[in-house]
Amino acid sequence: MICTLSREDLRDLFPGPENFLRRKTVWQICHGVSQEETGQDDSKSTCSSTSINDSPLPQASTPVKRCPAKHTTPEKVVKLSFPEYVLHTDTELEQVRKHYFELAKTGEESSCQMSKDLRCRLIRNTMTSMIAILRAKGDGDRYPSKPEVTAMAKRIVLYYPMLQDRDLSSKNAWVTVYTQLYKRLQNVRSPQKTNPKRRRLVEPNCQPDPDELDSSDSTVILDRSSQGSSIQDCPSEGSSTPDSGSNARRIDTPDTDSPATTGKHRTLIRTAKKPADIDTSDTDSPATMAKHYRTLQSLCRKKNPNHESISQLLDLEFAARRAFIDSDSCREEDKHKKILEAYPCFKDIGHVMGELQRILDKDNIHYIDELKERWDNFCQKVQFFGVWKKLLKPPMGMDKVEQALGILHVLPSLFPSSSAPPKKLGHASEALVHVLEENEDPNDYLRKRPLSCPVLILSLSNCLLAVGDVPITTLPKDKVTEGVLYLMAYYYALHLTYPRCVATLLSVIQTEVLLDTIHDQDLTPSFKKSMADWKAFVGK
Repeated sequence: MICTLSREDLRDLFPGPENFLRRKTVWQICHGVSQEETGQDDSKSTCSSTSINDSPLPQASTPVKRCPAKHTTPEKVVKLSFPEYVLHTDTELEQVRKHYFELAKTGEESSCQMSKDLRCRLIRNTMTSMIAILRAKGDGDRYPSKPEVTAMAKRIVLYYPMLQDRDLSSKNAWVTVYTQLYKRLQNVRSPQKTNPKRRRLVEPNCQPDPDELDSSDSTVILDRSSQGSSIQDCPSEGSSTPDSGSNARRIDTPDTDSPATTGKHRTLIRTAKKPADIDTSDTDSPATMAKHYRTLQSLCRKKNPNHESISQLLDLEFAARRAFIDSDSCREEDKHKKILEAYPCFKDIGHVMGELQRILDKDNIHYIDELKERWDNFCQKVQFFGVWKKLLKPPMGMDKVEQALGILHVLPSLFPSSSAPPKKLGHASEALVHVLEENEDPNDYLRKRPLSCPVLILSLSNCLLAVGDVPITTLPKDKVTEGVLYLMAYYYALHLTYPRCVATLLSVIQTEVLLDTIHDQDLTPSFKKSMADWKAFVGK
């Protein structure tokens, strides 16, 4: 019975790259094939012009219109002498492949295209699987070599024919897939400083070699000595899994609504998703994190740093950065200064919003757009809520900036906290926004301000965003409509405590706009009352 098992059956019984050696051993025991014989058979199959495996499904390299009954399906396994890689597939990809061959029966296969999302998923997960198999084999920090990437690109194009290059001038139909695989391989490596005295281990041009372009076989037999040298300076990131766990982000925030706990601090738990690529020992090692941080600092010191390069390094260094920021090793009053000194890139609104996305929903590339849309819907409802509470006038004849200022001034009254604002502050809305009076200096206002939380300072011409007494950046005046989102992003990115006078309001925005939950034990009476009134109004 066991001798009838196929490679797919063994893969179902022992899934994952960690069971690769076990599957190989069982296969050799069942079929009595040694490693040397397997290598010889693969060498013969490479030199031959026939296909490796027979299957009733069509193959991309044969004209499906002529003889639809004798087509073969290539294996999902790329057989190399060392190691053996497996291309990625799932239900959606198989559905696209099935649709392609259905169209091929009528000669309309050229109209079948794989979506960008599915193509990116295929390339990303295939390269992740290749690196994970190398790690399971105990190959240290070695990455897939060019011949291995070339063989995988050929096998992908055979298995998914709709990915073939349609450029008639191109000699090979798999060059585009090879380029995408190689680019993905470069992305999972940490950026390296260029050193003219050091021999480059990775060629900057990702096009295949001429010798590789001449080969048309999808199975390549390689000796281990010809698979490229091991790159010791690049940390491994390919062994991460696409599934992301969750972690709890804790911020000390005072619970001022309970008489029994007045003046004491409780813990507000902000649930956040942990990035999928920070859960391996290689990427979490102190040496790797230190290397990422040094590279990040060198980029930030440039006059015009590349935004995408900094974002990539912030992704790689996320775990160590959050451990440093969340450690509460410095006082709340000086915390923002220490963090901004260590990470000057957080003076850029784009990087702070990106950090908010990493904390709350890293895998959702549309999170910021969805967040702004939820904030617009929330503001529209708040306008009606304020008119219903007789705290706002109908916004007739008002521009967007005036409407946004009116909403910001009335929000603390619509969602009140039990603690009054400091006397020097005046109204609770001053914790969010301050409109400069004539001849008032914003620097003098920041020095005299009793709170160290993020704030928007509005002048006649523009809007200044500051944290504590540190000016961060200047925004166009019409950006005040999104100002609260920027404030919330700094609360999360710098791990700051909500001021008592607006704690209820910011908690409402956290749950209703950011969709970040609060633990049941941290639901204060004022928050419960405000949410009950809000839900009752929205439900009308």
